[in-house]
Amino acid sequence: MRAGDLLRQLDQRLLPRLATVLARLDQGPARTSLLSWAAVLSCAAVLFTAVLATGGPPLSDRTVGEVTRVGIADGDWIPGYERTAAADLAGLARGASLADGTYALVSLSEYVTPQSLAAVVGDVGVSFVFGRVPLPDRQTEIVRIPAQRLPDDVTAGMAELAERKAREAADYRSRAAALGGGGPQERELRQLYVSGARLAEREADAYRAGCACVYALVVRAEPAVLRGVAARPGVRVVDPAPEVRRLERTVFTPPLPEQRDVARPPIDRDLVPSASPSAESEAPSPDPAPESRVPVAPEVTDSSPSPAISRPAPTFAPPSTAPTPTTDSLLKDDVDALVEGGAEPTP
Repeated sequence: MRAGDLLRQLDQRLLPRLATVLARLDQGPARTSLLSWAAVLSCAAVLFTAVLATGGPPLSDRTVGEVTRVGIADGDWIPGYERTAAADLAGLARGASLADGTYALVSLSEYVTPQSLAAVVGDVGVSFVFGRVPLPDRQTEIVRIPAQRLPDDVTAGMAELAERKAREAADYRSRAAALGGGGPQERELRQLYVSGARLAEREADAYRAGCACVYALVVRAEPAVLRGVAARPGVRVVDPAPEVRRLERTVFTPPLPEQRDVARPPIDRDLVPSASPSAESEAPSPDPAPESRVPVAPEVTDSSPSPAISRPAPTFAPPSTAPTPTTDSLLKDDVDALVEGGAEPTP
C-alpha cells in the first residue's frame, strides 16, 4: 500500500473521532491542553505512517572514503606480482562460480592498437583500457579510456586525447613565449616549456594515428573465462579483483610492458637535471687539508622521477652551482699529498 493511501485512511478514521471529542469539550477548561496533545499525536501518527510506508530511514553508504587498489605498487618486484596474481586466479577458478563475474586487471606483454584488442580478449566484457604513447626516455601520460565497444570506443577516445594534447602543446608554447628576460632561470624554464610542447605534439600525432599504445584492460567475467583470457597470446597476467564493487572507487596500476624487474616510471631525460661543466671550472671547491682528504665511494642514487598517473607540468628548480668533486680527483690529491710527505702510496 502506498503512503498516500495510508494517510488518507488515517484521516478518515482519526479526524471524525477527534472532532466529536473537541465538540464535547468546546467550553471546557481543558480545551487548550487537549488541542496540544491532539496535535502532537496527529503529527506522530503521520510520521510513523510515512516511515512505515517508505521502508524506514535510508541507510548510509558504508563505502564512502574507501579506495580499493588493484595491480602492482611502485617499487614492487614484478615477477612476484605475476606469480601472486596467477595463484589468485587459480584459486578463484576452483571456487564457486560468480553469477555476475568478477573484475580483473589484464596486463599485456606489449603495446597494441585498438584494432588488436578484440583478438587479445575475445568477447569478454571490457570496462576501460589503459594506454600511453611509448616514447624512448620520455615519461608520457598514462590515460584511461572507457571501452565498452571494441575498437570503436578506444579509437574515439584516442581522437579526443589527440585534441587535448594539441591544446596542451599550444599552451606550453604560449607560456614559453610569455617569459621575459634572459636570465638563467628564465632560459631553463623556457626550455622546459618548449620540451613539454614538443612531447605533447608527439603524443597528439600518435593518438591521431591510432597508435599501438594500449597495454592493459579492466574486464569482468566468470573465473573460467578469465582463466581462458590468461592463456591467450599477448596476455602477460590476469589479476582478479573479486573485492571490487565500484570502479569509480578503485585504483588500477598495471605494469608497463617494458618493465621486467621492478615497477617504476620511465626516466624522462628532459626532467633530469645535468651538471654544468662551466660552473665547476668557475667555482672550484676549496682544497681540504691533506689529512682530511679521504677517498670515498661515489653515492648511488635513483634518478627515476616519482610515480604519477599523468606527466607533471614543467617546474623549475635553480641549478646548483656548488661543484661536486669526483672520486678520481680525490684519489689524485691523496696520492700527491703522500708523495710530498715522503711516504709511498698504498696500492
